[in-house]
Amino acid sequence: MIFVNYKTYPQGSGQNAVTLTKVLETVSLETQIKVIPVVQIIDAEMVVDSTRLEVWIQHIDPISYGAHTGWALPEEAVRIGIRGVFLNHSEHKFEDWEALVKAVSRCHEVDLKTLVFSGDLDELKKIVSLAPTFAAYEPPDLVGSTSTSVAQAKPEVISQASVITKESGIPLIVGAGIHSQNDVKKSIELGATGVAVATDVVKAADPAAQLADLAQGFL
Repeated sequence: MIFVNYKTYPQGSGQNAVTLTKVLETVSLETQIKVIPVVQIIDAEMVVDSTRLEVWIQHIDPISYGAHTGWALPEEAVRIGIRGVFLNHSEHKFEDWEALVKAVSRCHEVDLKTLVFSGDLDELKKIVSLAPTFAAYEPPDLVGSTSTSVAQAKPEVISQASVITKESGIPLIVGAGIHSQNDVKKSIELGATGVAVATDVVKAADPAAQLADLAQGFL
């Protein structure tokens, strides 16, 4: 599976988010590889209405109904058809552990899938204890890289991460600098279930061709 994080790039914002999602859907159908668009909350309902793909959002807050101005409510994500959420991404880290614990718990309560990110193995060990749907290993220093991937720079750490997640029965997703089918293939060989990408697809001159190339790493 391939998670495509739209971040707040203009190529993945507003109507462009809908257009890009249609590209992802076409490639997913052609390759039979599961592709999940991960969109901004403000674009989420529009994207859900435009696709048959499973749509995720980039963050949710550990709150319930009430006086929480400016926060993102899990129940509302579910109401508009969102199926899952990124938590603890390096660009949107939780400031304290208890807040992350509560966020995962709230997602469990409303049946939102979760992909919880870790930047190192110690953090990954803590994260798997929360029983997320997926756990991600993504070293922050390689996030957004267009030249060096985690599969190239830290293959031994992917193997170690795989051992940690398999012991907990949680699928491992690998991210940071993934930009070729060889990166995907190597990540899978080392024990990952899927990859998370952003820049490589969203900002590509030809997103369809780039995503199709990544999908070949699973075939």
